[in-house]
Amino acid sequence: MNIEQVKEIANAVLYEGYLLYPYRHTAIKNRQRWTIGVVYPREYSEANGSVEPWMMQTECLIEGQADTSLNVYIRFLHLLVRTAVQSETADAPSKLDMADTHEWSLAGRMANDPWEEGVEREVTTLNLSLNDLMISSRRVEIDFPGGRMLEYMADGSTAEIVREQRPIMGAAIITAEQVGSNLFKVRVQIENTTPETRPEILERTAQGRRDTVFLQSFISTHTIFQVQGGAFISLLEPPEAVQAVATRCQNRHTWPVLVGKEGDRSTMLSSPIILYDYPQIAPESPGALFDGTEIDEILTLRIMTLTDEEKEQIRQGDARGREILERTEALSPEQFMKLHGTIRSLRPSDEESGKGRAGKDYPGEDYPPPVSARIAGRQVKAGDRVRLHPKARADAFDMLLEGKTARVESIEQDFENRTYLVVTVDDDPGREQWDERVLPGHRFFFFPQEVELLKEKEEIAEREL
Repeated sequence: MNIEQVKEIANAVLYEGYLLYPYRHTAIKNRQRWTIGVVYPREYSEANGSVEPWMMQTECLIEGQADTSLNVYIRFLHLLVRTAVQSETADAPSKLDMADTHEWSLAGRMANDPWEEGVEREVTTLNLSLNDLMISSRRVEIDFPGGRMLEYMADGSTAEIVREQRPIMGAAIITAEQVGSNLFKVRVQIENTTPETRPEILERTAQGRRDTVFLQSFISTHTIFQVQGGAFISLLEPPEAVQAVATRCQNRHTWPVLVGKEGDRSTMLSSPIILYDYPQIAPESPGALFDGTEIDEILTLRIMTLTDEEKEQIRQGDARGREILERTEALSPEQFMKLHGTIRSLRPSDEESGKGRAGKDYPGEDYPPPVSARIAGRQVKAGDRVRLHPKARADAFDMLLEGKTARVESIEQDFENRTYLVVTVDDDPGREQWDERVLPGHRFFFFPQEVELLKEKEEIAEREL
């Protein structure tokens, strides 16, 4: 897959939460950002008990040969602080000082408090041989200097915008080992070793520490891998022959998935957000909105309802916020209608495909639901205990609940005559907060084929644990 297409998907991760609706600096949620994929300075992290990580690690599996080559792209945001100040002189800016000029209102810009913006950083290492990585690890330095840029108004007034950036340093250590016949494990460990962060940061207030340390952190850190002469193995659904090896891959603060067209195994994206294999950006989306908890249509409608004053605040702020506003206002009716929804594919219902129940004219007409469900030749009813093996991959809980034991609370049926087991998980951390005689607690729905009925001996052993 073309690396630029991969980066387009990766940028959705890079800028997740960068600027949230209503895209104004005055909104509290736009002043408390940078919670995704943060790699803190080691000095600061260790001084605070290493609760905030100074390292990110990806391990993935490659089918290939010793001469298989690998490209690695490490990407993150490097923050800078933009401040509007009043200059003592009205001297015209030099070419070195002048970063940019705009026509926005000076008064509006100076009213803004100091504001953090993100600069994209990328460290690339190409054509790494697996054989060379097995012999000796490759250390790639991460080093971006600080700087100070001045932005003067086009009319030569005495006001200026100051953008300041602190230096950051670190390294990526890339290694490989052979773990099977034509099977290799690659590890990329990203470290933030920015020096001289501990004394200054620890002397500040809690909010001051937070603001300062982010300026020397890697933000929204993620890694892109591309292989030539080999193929990556999905860690979400590895082939049975390599499942044991796949479960031993240790990924810290990141989540690697295959990316590209369905079935393509040449590229992998390791991001701080849990994704499934082959994430895609909807072709109907006109551009990034940075707010992953919403959908394009809703956010677009909300932007269109902003007042003129609110829109002006967006224009005076971050360049990416201005881009969102201008793009939204320029949408044609045809482009907007595309946001309303698209049917990707259709599949026949059970009855249309011949799997429906004979003699049933309407779905769900055999209510009330059955009192039991047959699983592996045995009848399962309310009160029985089972082990969960989710297969639907509906959300993150399907991964978190794998192998958990649970109790069947009831058997339910939907209007398409599909049977579900309603269960409560044995080690639910909120269990002590409800009275099980009255309220069953957090309930989860599973198809019969997604649960395994515990045998009597297993059930006794689980209860003793």
